[in-house]
Amino acid sequence: MVEIAITKADGQAGDKVQLSDEIFGLEPRVDILHRVVRWQLAKRQAGTHKTKGRSEIARTGKKMYKQKGTGRARHAAASAPQFRGGGRAFGPVVRSHEHDLPKKVRALGLKHALSSKVKDSQIVVLDEFKLGEAKTKAFLSSIEKLGFSNALVIDGAEIDANVKLASRSIHSVDVLPVQGINVYDILRRDTLVLTKAAIDALEARFK
Repeated sequence: MVEIAITKADGQAGDKVQLSDEIFGLEPRVDILHRVVRWQLAKRQAGTHKTKGRSEIARTGKKMYKQKGTGRARHAAASAPQFRGGGRAFGPVVRSHEHDLPKKVRALGLKHALSSKVKDSQIVVLDEFKLGEAKTKAFLSSIEKLGFSNALVIDGAEIDANVKLASRSIHSVDVLPVQGINVYDILRRDTLVLTKAAIDALEARFK
């Protein structure tokens, strides 16, 4: 079992909590993390890029010039790709970039991402994360005491309303409920901050 001290609201270390080796004690595999991040980013791509093909160009359909006698190549429509103002050949079309990834690989990716933060000592465990008022200044003061500035904060099923409001304008800190935890957000932030409620929910999820 991995043991980590719970950080108190004033930034001091408190009692220790035991983390499951099956979730937090794995040897991180870069190939699995890469697959999951690639799947996540591909899934959220808009895929709305589009150019017009020759059949979509609004130009006259009249034959450009007579078939024979000019000494030039024979051409029909001016909307052909080789002409200025013509359609684009093999241009991008609206499509989904999403691809499949087995659920077991996704779950394994999350475990390896959590384990990588533990291995690199980039994890903070809090008893709870709450604020007395919904003020950005109070939020910044709180995270300064806790010792992180660029972080992903994962709470239980419900985030404290004041924390949710106060953190909206802080671009270097993401606050998510435990249902929203994902590999990409874990890896893109320097520190992973988990409340005890989040740890309990994660261990129940992977039982």
